[in-house]
Amino acid sequence: MTPPRLASRFDATSADGTVVRAWSNDQDGVPLLVSNGLGSVPGAWPALLAPGCGYRAVTWYHRGTFDTPRPADRSRVRVQDHVDDLVAVMDAAGMERAVVASWSIGVNVAFEAARQHPDRVAGLLGVAGVPGGTFATMGGPLRVPRALRSPLGGAAARTTRLAGPALSWLTPRVPVDARLAWLLAHSGFMLPGARTDHLVPMLREFLQQDWGWYMTLALGAKEHAPMDTSFLQVPVTLVAGRSDVLTSVHDVTEAAARIPHAEVVVLPGSHFLPLEHPQRVQDALAALVARTDLA
Repeated sequence: MTPPRLASRFDATSADGTVVRAWSNDQDGVPLLVSNGLGSVPGAWPALLAPGCGYRAVTWYHRGTFDTPRPADRSRVRVQDHVDDLVAVMDAAGMERAVVASWSIGVNVAFEAARQHPDRVAGLLGVAGVPGGTFATMGGPLRVPRALRSPLGGAAARTTRLAGPALSWLTPRVPVDARLAWLLAHSGFMLPGARTDHLVPMLREFLQQDWGWYMTLALGAKEHAPMDTSFLQVPVTLVAGRSDVLTSVHDVTEAAARIPHAEVVVLPGSHFLPLEHPQRVQDALAALVARTDLA
């Protein structure tokens, strides 16, 4: 099998002047904009890194993460700001219209982009996420009462933000190898299925986070309320993990039921479906693209 590879990086200037670092796989195919999970990296979608994947895939690093500068106004970390970044990246990449594949909190950003810029979005793939109210979906499989999910999630994010300096010092020093990948894949937080040669390089990059800033981004996204999705006219597919402890499978299927033309795919996995089931997520994406006007 041809090994995955990263391609080129480029900059885009968002509406508030923040310079966003973006990435392209430099391939030919259907234009695809990836609205990634919070603080995630391109390696979280290994199927899009392989040559001949069939998509011209573009994504970006969230503002303030890795080598993307923080906004001058540190409060500009809400879903609306990420939507502005998404549009800026599309413009810089010369994408007039694209299918948007999204994951986790990136699903909020993708659906909000479709609401505000319907001419730019040809279809929506949402993986392990719901259109708004993300914190209220956390802990479903752990039987956390719904009324407590958002308050507990917010409290955990604020506590982790306080511990950010210590975590930011520690995590880059964690040896990331096949043993750590195996432990993570058998932790229950993630399930077996992710290939070690995909998971290890992704973890090495992901663990370079500034965790205090990461939790600032999470708390900014927490404010995004559940959306009325009746505006949607494009094809939609939502993909859920049956054992996802961060986004309840029931909330994903209920969100899909409120979109008359949406399809839902439930996989035997966790929150990390693009790594655990890259081909099945790719199959869901291909089926979605076939329903769009870009097919």
